[in-house]
Amino acid sequence: MTQDKKTRPLILGISGASGLIYAVRAIKFLLEADWAIELVASKSTYMVWQAEQNIRMPAEPAQQELFWREQAGDVTGGKLRCHAWQDVGANIASGSFRTLGMIVMPCSMSTVAKLAAGLSSDLLERAADVQLKEGRKLVIVPRETPLSLIHLRNLTALAEAGVRIVPAIPAWYHNPQTIEDLVDFVVARAFDQFEIDCIPISRWEGH
Repeated sequence: MTQDKKTRPLILGISGASGLIYAVRAIKFLLEADWAIELVASKSTYMVWQAEQNIRMPAEPAQQELFWREQAGDVTGGKLRCHAWQDVGANIASGSFRTLGMIVMPCSMSTVAKLAAGLSSDLLERAADVQLKEGRKLVIVPRETPLSLIHLRNLTALAEAGVRIVPAIPAWYHNPQTIEDLVDFVVARAFDQFEIDCIPISRWEGH
C-alpha cells in the first residue's frame, strides 16, 4: 500500500444488519494502524444497537466519534469522521471527494436490494452508489441466513457491477479461540480487497 493511497480515507458504511461487532473490530484495527475513516451508519443501526447491546448510539456526528472509539476499546490513533445518515450533502456523497473505496459491514439485505436497484435514499446508499459510478472498490459484508432467491439475485447484480462480496462466514483452519478470532478473520478478508493488512490473523500456508 503506497503512502498516497494510505492518505485517502476508507469509507465504512454500517447498516442495520445484526453483527455490529464486525464494524467495531474494523474501526479498532484501522485506527490502531493510523488509517483515516469516513463513517456513516444507517438509521436502522440505532435500533440494532439498542436491541443487541441495550446501548443508545448518539445521533450527533461528534458524539458518534467518541462512541465508536469507546466501543473499539478507547482507540486514540487514526482519523475518524462520522456523518449523519440523512446528510446527503456530505463530502462522501460526491465523486470528486477522493477515497480508497468503501466497505459496508455488516450489510443488510435491504441495503443490498437498494444498491442493486441504484436507489440512494440516505447517505450510506449514496456513498456506495458513488463508488460504483466512479469505478472505485465497493466491498459488502452481508450477514443473513438463509438467503432467498431475491437476495441471491440482488447479490449477483452487485457482483456483476464489480462489487466484492465477502460474506460474514469465518474459517476454522486458524484455530479460533474466541468470538473475536472468528470476527477478525472476516474483517481481515474484507480488508484484503483493499490490500490493507493490519489484522494479526493466521493465514493458510498449506499442509
